[in-house]
Amino acid sequence: MQASKYFTCRLNKFTGYPSLDHERDACGVGFVTCLNQQFSDQVVSHALHALNCMEHRGGCSADYQSGDGAGITTQIPWNLLNLSFTKVNFSKNNVYGVAMIFTSSEDLEDVKSLFNWVVEKYDISIVGWRFVPVNSSVLGYQAKQNEPLIIQCIVQSYSLIKNDLDRQLYIIRKHIEKLVNQTKYNISKSFYICSFSSSIIVYKGMVRSEVLGRYYLDLSNQLYISNFAIYHRRFSTNTMPKWPLAQPMRFVAHNGEINTLLGNLNWMRSKESLFKDSYWESCYDILMPITNLENSDSANLDSMLELLVHSGKSPQESLMILIPEAYKNQPSLSEYPEIVDFYEYYSHLQEPWDGPALVVFSDGKIVGATLDRNGLRPARYIVTDTGFISLSSETGVIDLDNKNIIQKGRLGPGQMFCVDLINSTILDNCSIKQAIAKKLPYKKWLNNEQIVINNFLYLEDADIDVTQMMRLHTIFGYTNEDVELVIEHMASSAKEPTFCMGDDIPLAILSQKHHLLYDYFKQRFAQVTNPAIDPLRESLVMSLVTYLGAKGSILSVNDSMAKSIKLNSPILNEKELLYLSENTFPSAILTTFFIINSNTKSYEEKILEICRNCENKINQGIELIILSDRIDDLEKNKIFIPPLLIVGALHHYLINNKLRHKVSIIVETAQCWNTHHFASLIGYGASAICPYLSFLTVRKWWHNARTQKLMKNGKLPNLTIQKAQDNYRTAIEKGLLKILSKMGICLLSSYHGAQIFEILGLGQDIVDLSFMGTPSRLGGMSLIELFNTSVFVYKSAFDMALPKKLPNLGYVQYRPGAEYHVNNPEMSKTLHKAVRNDDIALYGKYKDLLINRDPVNLRDLLSIYSSNKSISIEDVESVDSILHRFCTGGMSLGALSRETHETLAIAMNRIGGKSNSGEGGEDRQRFDKISDIDQSGTSLVFPHLKGLQDNDVASSSIKQIASGRFGVTPEYLVNAKQLEIKIAQGAKPGEGGQLPGKKVSKYIATLRNCKPGVTLISPPPHHDIYSIEDLAQLIFDLHQINPNAQVSVKLVASIGIGTIAAGVAKGNADIIQISGHDGGTGASPLSSIKHAGVPWELGLTEVHQTLLENNLRERVILRVDGGLRTGKDVILAALMGAEEFGFGTIAMIATGCVMARICHTNNCPVGVATQRQDLRNRYPGIPSDLVNFFIFMAEEVRSILADLGYRSLKEIIGLTSMIKYNKVNLAKTEHLNLNILLGNSVNKPLDNFHENVHENGSVLDDILLKDDSFTYAIKSHLNITKDLSILNTDRCVGARISGFIAKHYGQNNFNGNLQLNFHGVAGQSFGSFISKGMYLSLIGEANDYVGKGMNGGEIIISPASDQILNASNYVIIGNTCLYGATGGYLFAYGQAGERFAVRNSAANAVIEGVGDHACEYMTGGLIVVLGPFGRNIGAGMTGGLAYFLDEDGSLLSKLNPEIVKPQKVITKEAEEQLKNMIELYEIKTKSGKAKNILDKWHIYLDLFWQIVPPSEINTSFTNVEYSSYSNISQ
Repeated sequence: MQASKYFTCRLNKFTGYPSLDHERDACGVGFVTCLNQQFSDQVVSHALHALNCMEHRGGCSADYQSGDGAGITTQIPWNLLNLSFTKVNFSKNNVYGVAMIFTSSEDLEDVKSLFNWVVEKYDISIVGWRFVPVNSSVLGYQAKQNEPLIIQCIVQSYSLIKNDLDRQLYIIRKHIEKLVNQTKYNISKSFYICSFSSSIIVYKGMVRSEVLGRYYLDLSNQLYISNFAIYHRRFSTNTMPKWPLAQPMRFVAHNGEINTLLGNLNWMRSKESLFKDSYWESCYDILMPITNLENSDSANLDSMLELLVHSGKSPQESLMILIPEAYKNQPSLSEYPEIVDFYEYYSHLQEPWDGPALVVFSDGKIVGATLDRNGLRPARYIVTDTGFISLSSETGVIDLDNKNIIQKGRLGPGQMFCVDLINSTILDNCSIKQAIAKKLPYKKWLNNEQIVINNFLYLEDADIDVTQMMRLHTIFGYTNEDVELVIEHMASSAKEPTFCMGDDIPLAILSQKHHLLYDYFKQRFAQVTNPAIDPLRESLVMSLVTYLGAKGSILSVNDSMAKSIKLNSPILNEKELLYLSENTFPSAILTTFFIINSNTKSYEEKILEICRNCENKINQGIELIILSDRIDDLEKNKIFIPPLLIVGALHHYLINNKLRHKVSIIVETAQCWNTHHFASLIGYGASAICPYLSFLTVRKWWHNARTQKLMKNGKLPNLTIQKAQDNYRTAIEKGLLKILSKMGICLLSSYHGAQIFEILGLGQDIVDLSFMGTPSRLGGMSLIELFNTSVFVYKSAFDMALPKKLPNLGYVQYRPGAEYHVNNPEMSKTLHKAVRNDDIALYGKYKDLLINRDPVNLRDLLSIYSSNKSISIEDVESVDSILHRFCTGGMSLGALSRETHETLAIAMNRIGGKSNSGEGGEDRQRFDKISDIDQSGTSLVFPHLKGLQDNDVASSSIKQIASGRFGVTPEYLVNAKQLEIKIAQGAKPGEGGQLPGKKVSKYIATLRNCKPGVTLISPPPHHDIYSIEDLAQLIFDLHQINPNAQVSVKLVASIGIGTIAAGVAKGNADIIQISGHDGGTGASPLSSIKHAGVPWELGLTEVHQTLLENNLRERVILRVDGGLRTGKDVILAALMGAEEFGFGTIAMIATGCVMARICHTNNCPVGVATQRQDLRNRYPGIPSDLVNFFIFMAEEVRSILADLGYRSLKEIIGLTSMIKYNKVNLAKTEHLNLNILLGNSVNKPLDNFHENVHENGSVLDDILLKDDSFTYAIKSHLNITKDLSILNTDRCVGARISGFIAKHYGQNNFNGNLQLNFHGVAGQSFGSFISKGMYLSLIGEANDYVGKGMNGGEIIISPASDQILNASNYVIIGNTCLYGATGGYLFAYGQAGERFAVRNSAANAVIEGVGDHACEYMTGGLIVVLGPFGRNIGAGMTGGLAYFLDEDGSLLSKLNPEIVKPQKVITKEAEEQLKNMIELYEIKTKSGKAKNILDKWHIYLDLFWQIVPPSEINTSFTNVEYSSYSNISQ
């Protein structure tokens, strides 16, 4: 019985597998062990203490007492068990085993009978049963309601020992679980076997860290001894108590998330048939299935590891196979080619389980940990001279004597660290992997068996007449926009097209126009529980390498299993496909065209025919199936099966028949041209795609006389026909990497078959046939309806009068008579007139234009019903009280002009609403009232604004903190009423923002601490928001610096968002914002605008319902945004659970936007979205325009409330029973089902609303701020020194003091000196957001995020005096330090983790070692690194300077040269700058290495590299021509 069996969904309204959408978690995890000593209860005691020290990394249920889970794995405490079994001699314990079981008292006798019956079949006897002593009084209410009876079953074998016994116990456990599922015993709901082993045992439960040791009385017994312990504290985004989901699992404790789970499970299901002929042949039926769609990602990973370990592989080798490191172009592996060969061999056989993960593991013989390829989880370890070893998510969780410590380190990306418990040895990363890789001749096998195919030249002819080309384009669904905006753009630029302003056309299922099958699929994306990754700056961990051919069993490897075809890309040209089909593995080409007649009603019969044909081909030895819609003669009585439909159907057919691993599916299709099409085909099983019509279209474009003329005139790049086609392929490849990355997936092999989509508008018959496992919550078009629509479009291509040009259906750009756009000129003009003339009648006309039209959004299909009698509008709450609930969207100053941004803020402040700064920072002069307004409504301070009134304030109430951290200073943060953490954006979820260089004016650059004219790209939100516990930490940080501001978290609607929101609520957020997929943007890839995210109606409903079910709803305010335009929208959103309402695009239109849709070009004709002064001068808006709009809307809301018989919005929030489905006649289907929006399982008005600000509780800063002498020093600009102890549970120390200073003095106006001396281990975010005048000195070490957002002052971190000798080699601070820093100094005597100084814009630092991605996205400041460094240095670095001491000559191999260039120190100014920094560092830290460098300066100077971005190349520090000295020696 597995963890989450009873959390299933009804398949007739399939909403996704529970394990994928409703079980997300993150946590704190670690292990302790002690070598060279007898077993001791001290190891268990240390582990429990470490758990307590990481309570803040876990979560609690709504009762604040029931933990999300905590647990511990140890060796079996035989001495303790002897107390219960006095007549048994456990000294020969290798013949005994123990099962740790959750059940219920009602089922106890049934469980015992079942165990007795099964174990006897395997020649095992039961020694006895033991009730595990527990103290239930320490449990929270929810945990107690679900508390199981916990028992242990002790068994004995007379013939098996050690590994053989454990293998037998594994089979017995699987047999028992299968019987529980299949027999009459009604015990499966509460039954779970935590562990069943001869060596290890798991104690766990739905408890908080501190409760675990008090709940399980065994754990405090001195007889409970072990020489290792694994521990885990869970932070689940879902709070319904489930004891089995607590960790550790049976082998692993997992902190992270597997993003590729569905694909992994599908492939595993297909490959299970291979095990019949291997190690497990005799018990195959008992063991299968190995993995289970109903289990969590951690449970499935654990099941895979179990299988591999019990098959004879070590845990280390097994995890190298399942979670491989990013081994390609890895400098650290250059001396270990055998490790690369090992990974290459398995890359074809096993798709990686990809996602952020710290996995701690043990089989009783080895205890260890491994980190994902990106290093997106922290892992610090300590080794002492007494043999004590601790590895944990944080340092400082074990209290050790510093003088005993001989090593302090961390796991880097993809690294592994193990302790051999049998031989009492420590195994480092390279020795582990080298030993495993050398066992077999992988290189020889690959050389002999693997075929590597490099790119072939492209075809050059385009011999096809215009009519035939038009017919092909029409048949396969191309429009003029597809050819000109997409394909031709890619061919000329090698980039995806960029667009703006969001998606305002009808959903595909609601549209009157024909849409391809792809358009019903929405890409999913990472947010909160796992991070998106960066395809631009961190592409070194990503790969599009594709493997073709049959896959063998990973349980029994040999040379023949290396047989495969390796492609560098899944995109094939015509020559490459021909070569594959004729010169490699046995292949078969199957056409997807078929003849139709009046009796043909659907695709289904032909699809099943193709599937059965493929099955026969596979049984005949075919290894490559090529599905092709290429046809010589187009005929009216034929039709093709949409490629996505047939690929998905064949993929699932072969999975169900256990044949999928034997063949690769290649698609040769004309109906595939943009990145979403390719991603969809690959996501549903295609290994490679040849888009022959796309390549033909590029060639036809290149041969066109107009194209040749444009290239000749220099208006297009001068391309060869080969380059044009290669550009197209390159653009698609870049786009695929972006789609993978937004879900946090690195490898195409992991995305392959992973089905990471949500369907909007397809019926269950289509899903069951081709897309099983993909959520389709709305139902929709049936297979017959899809067929009929396709036949109509196909036959239209044979009309006698084909147009000479493809139709422009206006899917992207508005065109009269084409696809309907909500933001159309008539609507915009009507609204402009209404607000400028304060004309309520014109507002009514505007409202009618939006209501009396064909449906565009899901809410257009809904009406509102009330059984209450209507009331007088005089009895309804006031306009003012409604206006307070209105907000504008997060639109940055930079994307918008200064005029627009400030006008929006002033208008929202007037009405008591809230404007949102976006991510560009804000001018400090906006924080105060405008005091110089004259009678004409103008101001000298704000001369560019019109229509001002007394008491106007231009400050945005909501200040955004996005991944770029642009303009985020203490002063900015303390001047906010709300602080918004931007996790995702509706128009491009899973991606960072971008501001073209032409929009980065001098003023914008000043606000953002960057260089004018340099394009700014915000990274995806993965630097300090890469898990739920890290988001909780950022929320904590913001509550620290501004305890009076509510903290909001912006999410984008997607399946599973309710689960995510539950975690955000438990993370102490005050507000959760749900954005729809149709939100606006200043610039975004077109495919992201069109194909990612879902309507807010689905997201809001799911979030509200999940929070209600988990008793978390009253903890947060729910806000919604995305295309809200009328009072009816507001009412419907309120009924679905929203309390506040955000308006973006429509607010811009109200203030003058004309929807020119050229925001990204800096050429906005009315000055709304440009930084060009000549265009900004045309800006027509004044604050009263927006005020009038919102007053009109509030009056509309009041009118609707009166009609419904309610007095306030508050009364209707969450009353979904009032929503009814208007079943209108849609053009495409009669089967749309909106039940998911209509009735909640908890359908009641809210009794309590969150109105205050969540608190952090008592923190270290408060102790200082309550000290009168300390606050007096701040208020009087005095100097003061304080000495304090610090623990890892003391987080974000310094931020609250900084906020206090910034609130009193603003930025840089405090003239005192606060010297704070700490001793110990600092928790996360030490010194975050500190200001000028703050000096933090720490003797000890610190965790992640040191100096994050620091704006001034100084942080000095040095080791204790007895650690000085090896300090340069020790890790002293964690990951992501100095992230987004805007000033100050950091001196750390030791090494840092990954992502040091990311987005640093003004801070200066010296450090003695860094991990990967140092100085990424840096825009200013100075960084000096005096020790080892990881790879990808300087990626995206556009400003500032960095110096790296390159003692081993490896820097050039680890530098990202895309933007920066390395050079030696060539000017006297640079030498002085570097030397002065090192001298200052040596004075501050007493670093021995710094002193040695200074003493031998003439030697070391030549070993430094200076890293120079383009903006710094013409300065005295980087260019001799600008130096005041003729040479460096002067």
